[in-house]
Amino acid sequence: MLIRRSAQVFAATLALSVPLFATPSALAEDVRAAAVTITYDDSQATEYTDAITAGIAVWNDNLDNVQIDKVEPGGQADVSFVADPGWPRAELGPAMPGDDLTIWFGKEAVNDGYNLTRIASHEFGHSLGLPDVKPGPCSSLMSGSTGGVDCDNAVPNAQEIAAAEENYAGGFAPRDREAAVVVVG
Repeated sequence: MLIRRSAQVFAATLALSVPLFATPSALAEDVRAAAVTITYDDSQATEYTDAITAGIAVWNDNLDNVQIDKVEPGGQADVSFVADPGWPRAELGPAMPGDDLTIWFGKEAVNDGYNLTRIASHEFGHSLGLPDVKPGPCSSLMSGSTGGVDCDNAVPNAQEIAAAEENYAGGFAPRDREAAVVVVG
């Protein structure tokens, strides 16, 4: 009886101890880098503020590793939208805090009838480090204009979301400011 009772006490003690020993590794698996916060400024593209806000919301709704916030007036933004008479284009990221990337919200595409929210979301996709995927279907946000003028899809597909998440999976990573800037449409 004593042996059986001792075995029960030992088993109970072991059962209570296992979570204590397992907790550090379990916690290590759950520890993730904090989301990278990127700021944007749309004060130089005020006629497109609603579309830009909607395009940013699309990314915020679909990403965990990055948060995109509008900079306070007078603040320094990591990404700036600028209204432009040309074709929409952007500097290729992934943008990190302290960067100074530009998105040109080109009026040529607006005048041709392309969806404004799709333009904003697509161009911000470049700031997140995503290249164009051309030609491509409307279901691919990064297909841009090859989705057609009637395409109003402003939401990235699963592969585009995964690529953006991967770009920020390690958290904040300062970039070489001397590196060449790539502008994509």
